[in-house]
Amino acid sequence: MDEKTEATGKPLEAAEPGEVEKPSEIEEPAPVEKPDYGIDAPAVLRNFFLAGAACVVGGLLLPHELHLGPVTFKLYAALFWTGGFLLAEGLLYLLYVKKGKLKHRDYMLSLHEWKGDEQVLDVGCGRGLLMIGAAKRLTPGGTGKAIGIDVWSNVDMGSNSPEATQLNMEIEGVEGRCKVMNCTAQSMVFAKNSFDVVVSNLCLHNIYNKAEREEALGEIVRVLRPGGVALISDYKLTREYAKRLKAMGLTVERKMGNVLATFPPLAVVVARKPTALP
Repeated sequence: MDEKTEATGKPLEAAEPGEVEKPSEIEEPAPVEKPDYGIDAPAVLRNFFLAGAACVVGGLLLPHELHLGPVTFKLYAALFWTGGFLLAEGLLYLLYVKKGKLKHRDYMLSLHEWKGDEQVLDVGCGRGLLMIGAAKRLTPGGTGKAIGIDVWSNVDMGSNSPEATQLNMEIEGVEGRCKVMNCTAQSMVFAKNSFDVVVSNLCLHNIYNKAEREEALGEIVRVLRPGGVALISDYKLTREYAKRLKAMGLTVERKMGNVLATFPPLAVVVARKPTALP
């Protein structure tokens, strides 16, 4: 068969003199959609950068020194150091939002030995970071289920909504193992002893009243099955959580997260409910 003839026997079209034959176009695969777990406390991140930038600009525009009687203030140095410090904090916080919280999620979930059939509750699930991470550790098609509850505040999580969480579930391929509900931590709708694992990250400190925080902790203990574990992470008040959970009969330990991956540094309260506790 002639080298300019296809396997079908049809002649190939010859290129015009001086024309370079173009290879057939290869269809590029569609871009893979990635989950968006949002920005925690977006106003805090914004304020770090705005305040830092304002200090740097002030250091450039204002007099380098301010004299008040015999006292001289070095404005230039003070404003530049403060601005640099705030901008550095903003960058560290942005690094946590984009990368660090994924590592912290994996660390938290590694504190439980997964069997694949657990019933899991994420208190203050936001866009589903912990809930989806737990669902990935459940056996597909099995009895395990991960439920996330939230009140969908856009102050505590940027663009927070059940729809955004549902989209992340679908992108991660775990929508069959997850469910989200509108519910407060202080008054859960679940029956007693419903969950093997309860997780929560950066949620309980947003309950400003101590008595209400204790109600939320009491609800976590109520819905946790005997032998189950609660993993509660926060940047403050973790000693308070640990003390309260211990007073309710749980075995409690407090572990620090990776200080290089979290900003501000996060601690995890690991509370196990004894099998004999009702």
